[in-house]
Amino acid sequence: MFGGSTPQALANRFVAIAQNWVADGPAERAERGRRKLLSAIGSAEPATLNAVADRVGRGAPAVSRAVEGLVRSGLVERTHDPENRRRLALRLTTAGREQLQERANSGSGFAGKLERLAHSELRAIERAIEILERST
Repeated sequence: MFGGSTPQALANRFVAIAQNWVADGPAERAERGRRKLLSAIGSAEPATLNAVADRVGRGAPAVSRAVEGLVRSGLVERTHDPENRRRLALRLTTAGREQLQERANSGSGFAGKLERLAHSELRAIERAIEILERST
């Protein structure tokens, strides 16, 4: 075998590396959900709860609980809609906007990790992906 590694050993190494690079535990899923909510609110300001729920593909009760957490964290403000007092208007606070922008620019995700690699390393990864895609 290439470099003395068996296919199983290579598979084990690949899985271990992939798990480190693309962590997808509960904290990462929660953070993605939080960013998705902030983005949905920011893109439809003043957003209604139902509009946000539709945009993120979740039920209104679940979105309501999540928005409550964002309000308590100081990332979202919730006010009564002046046109309909029974409806709430959701807006990002300055801190919410900053957090959404900061996370978008942080490069902490998978793409950010790849951006730190040399061009030759990126080409080697691209070639490996082509080989893996072809073999499925």
